Amino acid sequence: MRLAVHGKEFKRQSAPFIAKVFDILTQRKIDILVSGKFSTYLRGSIFSKFKFKTFEPGDPLKKVESLVSIGGDGTLLESVTYIGENEIPVLGINTGRLGFLATINIDDTEKALTKLLDGAFTLDKRAVLKLETNKSVFGNLNFALNDFTLMKKDSSSMITIHTYIDGEFLNSYWADGIIVSTPTGSTGYSLSCGGPLIFPRSGNFVITPVSPHNLTVRPIVVSDNAAITFTVEGRSKKFLVSLDSRVASVDETVKLRITKGNFNVNLVQVEGEHYFKTLRQKLNWGLDIRN
Repeated sequence: MRLAVHGKEFKRQSAPFIAKVFDILTQRKIDILVSGKFSTYLRGSIFSKFKFKTFEPGDPLKKVESLVSIGGDGTLLESVTYIGENEIPVLGINTGRLGFLATINIDDTEKALTKLLDGAFTLDKRAVLKLETNKSVFGNLNFALNDFTLMKKDSSSMITIHTYIDGEFLNSYWADGIIVSTPTGSTGYSLSCGGPLIFPRSGNFVITPVSPHNLTVRPIVVSDNAAITFTVEGRSKKFLVSLDSRVASVDETVKLRITKGNFNVNLVQVEGEHYFKTLRQKLNWGLDIRN
């Protein structure tokens, strides 16, 4: 069995836990691949006994049955860039703070890894969005699990974002920016800007303005079968676009089109984990201190 591992830079006190993960995999005789970025942090005698090969974004990852992400939600989003269209199942181990996507806490890691290696899990299929442009912006990494944002580049003045759904004019947003979120990303930046929670399998995108000048403008939920296009005006000739944590600067000549991606991200869901449970535990959703 072949398994890939990706993680973030960690503090010295976390090294024994990371080594424990590798120890579990080694005892099960797993063929381990480690992302090149993560491998640079696996130094010292505690890791010298483990054998693994490395991989980079775009590598085919042949015969890799799953990927373990060690970190927080940002690390899991970065892990998705290594997988791309391969749809390899991802297990997120949370060593960060919130852990909304990386739901496995440190204490449950050994149990979760055992279930992963034994095939005792289900897949939570999450849709991604795709950014199409007339000029190369993100290359082959033109997709996002959470969200796409279009923002002003400086702090001086708002921008005007003319937005169209399947070619039909929707609205001109006078705002600091706009977010197009997948259901997965609806619990992130969009939520903090007043967007709604969207159930992962609902088949929708949500368009959420960031600090709109007109207070009657509110988030709108649209079908993920729609094509969303934008043209931008502003005093500045440069704007910022992002896909999850990847950011680029563009000018008004760049045409932007958002559609649903042609693949899913498969999140490993072990017994006892569910989206609604995560809402309650991580966001205190529905919590009433009176009860």
